Amino acid sequence: MMLVGDVANRTAILIDDLADTSNTITRAAKLLKKEGAKKVYALITHGVLSGDAIERINASALDRVIVTNSVPQEEHEKLCPKLEVLDVGHVFAEAIRRVHHGESISVLFQYD
Repeated sequence: MMLVGDVANRTAILIDDLADTSNTITRAAKLLKKEGAKKVYALITHGVLSGDAIERINASALDRVIVTNSVPQEEHEKLCPKLEVLDVGHVFAEAIRRVHHGESISVLFQYD
């Protein structure tokens, strides 16, 4: 694992589409803190968090892990105080509705 850039006295944000065992994000967080990052946040689209992932996150240098509820997170939330879950159900529902009615879904991603 190699870090490119200076993170000293900064907040670092790790972004990934999927976290299963959380090995990669916890190793990355350890490196970032070692290199002087003040805070390390992980933003994960699909938090599978299998096996000992929750224990690994709890023991890690991560300050916060933010995941969507595209995978059920109720049990994980109980076990991991670092975990924050964002509800994406309304976005999925609107996308499905728009596809069903032949409407554009690109408007869901416009932030004017």
